[in-house]
Amino acid sequence: MGKLTVLALRAVMVALHAGAVFAQAVMVAMLTGAMEESILADRRTPALVITVLGVVTVQVVLVCVWRLVTMVQRGTVFSHAAFRYVHLVIGAFVAASLLVLALGAVLAPGEVVPPGVVALLGGVSLAVFGNALIVLVLRMLLAQAVARDIEASQLGAELAEVI
Repeated sequence: MGKLTVLALRAVMVALHAGAVFAQAVMVAMLTGAMEESILADRRTPALVITVLGVVTVQVVLVCVWRLVTMVQRGTVFSHAAFRYVHLVIGAFVAASLLVLALGAVLAPGEVVPPGVVALLGGVSLAVFGNALIVLVLRMLLAQAVARDIEASQLGAELAEVI
């Protein structure tokens, strides 16, 4: 991975992380005040908890991707240590999918929120779960690459013994 690519990716991740911290610190407080007098006041607490937890899932993904990019730079990404971060990313996507689904369930009762919005949240939940499945496929590719790397190292060691 080129230095410019890594720098651009890290700049984007820093901006996203700063936005997530801003959302947790400022936007949640603003939403709390705005929802006190709205027709969704009775659903305020679960909606805010789901929102904060959703932002945490984004932060987990950003930190894990940062660590994986660092491993790529060092040439150590094809190791068993990378699986820890990949598993966390998969778990964060699954959790985010469930949180979006839960938000839809919180907003569904009554006629306050149009059914189309709830259906849209169901679609978003499915899309986020699809991302988890994509990362799972990429994890399988990583597992194959790690196995091939270990096999190549063993063959190289055997060849060095022969020579």
